[in-house]
Amino acid sequence: MRGIAAVPSYVVMQPTTLCNLDCVYCYLPLRAADRRMPLTVAEAVAASVNPWAASGRFSVVWHGGEPLAAGREHLAALLAPFGPAVEHHVQTNATLIDDAWCAFFAEHGIRVSVSVDGPRARNGERVTRGGRPAYDRILAGVAALRRHGLPFSALAVVSRPEPGLATELYGYFLDLGCDVLGINIEETEGVNTRTNARDAAAVTGFWAELVGAWRRDPRIHLREIEWSLRYAGAVLAGTSDDLLPRRLDPIPTVGHDGSVVVLSPELAGFTDPHYGDFSSGNVLTTPLAEILAGAGRTPWVGEFLTGVEACRSSCPYFGFCGGGHAANRYFELGRFDGTETEHCRNSKIRLLEGVLEHARDHESPAA
Repeated sequence: MRGIAAVPSYVVMQPTTLCNLDCVYCYLPLRAADRRMPLTVAEAVAASVNPWAASGRFSVVWHGGEPLAAGREHLAALLAPFGPAVEHHVQTNATLIDDAWCAFFAEHGIRVSVSVDGPRARNGERVTRGGRPAYDRILAGVAALRRHGLPFSALAVVSRPEPGLATELYGYFLDLGCDVLGINIEETEGVNTRTNARDAAAVTGFWAELVGAWRRDPRIHLREIEWSLRYAGAVLAGTSDDLLPRRLDPIPTVGHDGSVVVLSPELAGFTDPHYGDFSSGNVLTTPLAEILAGAGRTPWVGEFLTGVEACRSSCPYFGFCGGGHAANRYFELGRFDGTETEHCRNSKIRLLEGVLEHARDHESPAA
């Protein structure tokens, strides 16, 4: 895995910067401003995406802010330029979902992922702009999805791993009715400057406990655990070199104004005295395909690729994580050519160690 692929597997689109919530750990810098993506941006992106989708599976992920805050009429206009082969996904806090939104999702074939951190007591940091708990509104949105028979994924942020939490969360999401679950240990990035340094044993124990909960009732696709098990199986089979792609997925994020940031959506909307605004171009002036073909020449991207090579040569977990994420390096280390971050430790190293810990603790005794 060297360099950046010219064609991504998906594109992230920001229909609006606005979010109706004010979650304590949110990284977004412009979530109080309603800056909406003009139709010309979507048309420009679709010009590159539609040919890619005709050649194989391709997704557009609508991610804000809160994408639904753009409104159904505006979001429909942004969807219109994309061809029928494009799969659409939306990451939402669910508080705006009602019967009309469910009909919209069904009509446009949009796959929904809901951000929720578990039962009521675990959602204290997901609040409205007035500081009130958002949990009841989230559940109302989920209830609407279930009422309409729409499958959905869930994404949970874990700020304080502790014994018993993984079992509690897994049971909660089984009852919630999602079919895919992703778990993010809170990250220090963007405007969230809280430390993400965590006790190693606590984080490893959390992941090991989550494996156990999932194995007892594996009805949910558990994103992190299944990838870890796939990697462990490939190592045992001697095929681990085939898991990572030959080149890094550029993961282009198209901001509301058409600017394109590669590799880390979390960098969009930020500027730095040294690196500038992190963008590699703007689709209103340059085709997306052309921007991605030249993304490696963006100065910070070259620095990041140097860091990836440093990880390759120094980290035994490289085959699992592929060198980490650019935003985590920048927001934790202040540069892109560093190596290990707290995010690496919490969500890569300790994740894999937790899976292995569970395997050791539950292996069959020798005959």
